[in-house]
Amino acid sequence: MIKISDLEKMNDRGELMNYLYKHRAENPKFDSLIEKVEYEEELKLLQAELVNLQNWIKNNGKKLAIIFEGRDASGKGGTIKRFAEHLNPRAMRIVALNKPTEVERGQWYFRRYIKELPNAGEMVFFDRSWYNRAVVEPVMGFCTQEQYEEYMVQVPEFEHMLYESGTHIIKFWFSVSKDEQLARFNSRLQDPLKKWKYSPVDEKGQELWDEFTFYKNQMFSRTHNAFSPWVIVKSDNKKKARLEAIRYVLSQFNYDDKGKNEIALNPDPTVVQRYFRMVKQIDF
Repeated sequence: MIKISDLEKMNDRGELMNYLYKHRAENPKFDSLIEKVEYEEELKLLQAELVNLQNWIKNNGKKLAIIFEGRDASGKGGTIKRFAEHLNPRAMRIVALNKPTEVERGQWYFRRYIKELPNAGEMVFFDRSWYNRAVVEPVMGFCTQEQYEEYMVQVPEFEHMLYESGTHIIKFWFSVSKDEQLARFNSRLQDPLKKWKYSPVDEKGQELWDEFTFYKNQMFSRTHNAFSPWVIVKSDNKKKARLEAIRYVLSQFNYDDKGKNEIALNPDPTVVQRYFRMVKQIDF
């Protein structure tokens, strides 16, 4: 532990960090504390870059949709929170749709998502998206095989129309290992503030792991393309996944004052990679 007398001599965070580095060999707990402080500092700088990106998008009438997909408990919601927490709420939205209504079930599948797409000058974060039909729905029996096949034919065409109309789409898949998913499920059940996150679909996540893997791979092979690629984020380490996902988005645009905050903007390729058939994932 840090002595009170030592703390009283410290005037800022830098002096605290120097102390932790100097004495980390004496106390293994200091390593986790160092990691937490470094994470918070890095996150703050990246979020400042996101503010610059948002201003550029707003001032230039750009349209950006970022899709967050992945197995349950893969870290999608926590990452979206870090993306959005310091942005101007007038120029961004978070979309997390409930299951379709009776009326929506009778409509063209993409219709309810179209009205949620970004307007000029806006960023939209999709906490799950139209890709529900690519993985969750066929696994859980929420759609027919005919509906699934029709969807898989239409989705690349749908996204190509969005691309041609000037909408930038970034598609993240958060890849979490089976053991880590189970640990996060158990953590949710024990936390009174997170119990609401655990659903019947979550309960089936471990039991139907292989089925999810099959449909996930079908989705990648049939909907990954040059204008709308899939980006794999290894998310067993939540903090690294958040930082590198933000870094990836920032790396895709030449916005005003890019890099002004003196933070590395190229994502770590061991954490974030574009999909290709031989890419190593952790949720097989």
